[in-house]
Amino acid sequence: MSDLHWKQGQLVEVTIADLSPTGDGVARWGSPQRVVFVPNTVPGDRLKARLVRVKPSYAHGQLQELIAPSDHRVRPPCIVADKCGGCQWQPVEYAFQLQAKRQQITQVLERIGKLDHPPVEPVLPALSPLAYRNKVTYPLRGKHNAAQVAVQAGYYRKGSHRLVNLNQCPVQDPAFNPLLAEVKQDIQRQGWPIYDEQTHRGQVRHLALRVGRRTGELLMTLVVCDRNLPHLAEQAQVWMERYPQLVGVCLNFNTHRTNRIFGPQTECIIGQPYIHEEFAGLRFQIRADTFFQVYTEQAEALLEMVMGQLAFQGHELVLDAYCGIGTLTLPIARRVRQVVGLERQPAAVELARTNAALNGIGNVTFEVGAVESQLATLELQPDVVLLDPPRKGCTEGVIEHLLELQPAQIVYVSCHPATLARDLQRLGHSHLYQLHRVQPVDFFPQTAHVECVAFLRRIPTS
Repeated sequence: MSDLHWKQGQLVEVTIADLSPTGDGVARWGSPQRVVFVPNTVPGDRLKARLVRVKPSYAHGQLQELIAPSDHRVRPPCIVADKCGGCQWQPVEYAFQLQAKRQQITQVLERIGKLDHPPVEPVLPALSPLAYRNKVTYPLRGKHNAAQVAVQAGYYRKGSHRLVNLNQCPVQDPAFNPLLAEVKQDIQRQGWPIYDEQTHRGQVRHLALRVGRRTGELLMTLVVCDRNLPHLAEQAQVWMERYPQLVGVCLNFNTHRTNRIFGPQTECIIGQPYIHEEFAGLRFQIRADTFFQVYTEQAEALLEMVMGQLAFQGHELVLDAYCGIGTLTLPIARRVRQVVGLERQPAAVELARTNAALNGIGNVTFEVGAVESQLATLELQPDVVLLDPPRKGCTEGVIEHLLELQPAQIVYVSCHPATLARDLQRLGHSHLYQLHRVQPVDFFPQTAHVECVAFLRRIPTS
């Protein structure tokens, strides 16, 4: 077909064949065939889609009519699943979600990592695909009507900054649901100005909630432009009395025009600025802006799998790069001779040291600084290096220093398969390491995101 048959606004009939890494259904249409991405669809769906963004070789469409549903399609547990951008895969049967995630990791390792037949295990499923998130950060919006400004909180529609207002969410811990509806009303009643990202006016930007899945402790944080909120102390006291599990109310200050949620400073208004959580038999302090995996139970499953694979004997020296607050560092320290944690965020290192002291763990040290620069000056020879970098993966310098250190084993925990594949390709290209297992773990049911762990062993020299 010519380009005249491929235009914006066109209605096409397609069958969804696959799921993209961003969560959209993937179909092919026309001759020569071109790719059509359609959100909120399931492989096997036959449907009509309206083309809304057209490029020479692909287009994005909107579902107009479901002609025949897939056998893998299920009823979403959320009434706004087709509008909210938080969960792309609620219409997808959970077992099929796991298959799709394994396939995506395999394809990325083959395409970007240049690996033939990568050893990708079946995805470790979640204990529950719903009610798992221990942290939420809701952007706030003020909706103007004739009488007043109604405060809304929720998630953005996919690919937009249009807010979908929520009063509950099936993937978050149920303890958040009462707070979400009631705190919005309290903010509205106080008349606190809601931040407008277009004009950069207003004060209250986000509502953040965190819960200890094992302790039940709750922490509430308002992300604001300044502390000029009338009657804040009184309102915080009301919240503490209303919600017995609430241990603290905080303000985080973010004055910049940015998509980043948290600013650099947090102030506790009442109570304490952290929750306690029980993790892997240890007790942790976790603050509002602390990185901690959103699915506590799956993080424990990942840790158990890693320690089972490594089979520590007790004499090992382990280097934990990107260690954060010691989530993996401290449990591993109980199994080995010594662990050194590297982390560039001073606040995270301070909390890691607090958590080590809280649990009486003395065979661990934490160092502040960029991982690349710290590896360059490292004066020890680790047996195992644990990598848990941010989404962008490791810098070239980190990979180079690892190849100089040549630990016997490298364990790479990744939240982004594409950067994992890139870094594995760099490590494998040296011919010093062999990838022998990739274990995906489902930290984010109902979404296209997947965590995975790659295990590499140094190739013995002849």
